[in-house]
Amino acid sequence: QVQLVESGGGLVQAGGSLRLSCAASGRTFGGYAMGWFRRAPGKDREFVAAISWNGGTTNYGDSVKGRFTISRDNAKNTVYLQMNSLKPEDTAVYYCNAVATMPPRPNENGYWPWGQGTQVTVSS
Repeated sequence: QVQLVESGGGLVQAGGSLRLSCAASGRTFGGYAMGWFRRAPGKDREFVAAISWNGGTTNYGDSVKGRFTISRDNAKNTVYLQMNSLKPEDTAVYYCNAVATMPPRPNENGYWPWGQGTQVTVSS
């Protein structure tokens, strides 16, 4: 069974940066488009960014476009999310998963079970 593991979150002041990483056990990412999602307290899961299997295409949610960059290194079986100019509204638990379409559909639930996510907290 695939287990997704997100890391790199933390506490940062507004305007700061973080780099998240996503890895998986039991599966390689190479053949899959991958996405980042987030869930803030009291809110539904929100699409953040996605990247095609070979990194040639990326998509971003409107709220993060221009600030976040998704990338991948298939040789390392890792997907990244570089987050710059962080805002308090970016505070959420961030998750990764394989996605069926680019960009993910509103009801995208990922191919694999969701991991624990990594907490990102942005202070004012």
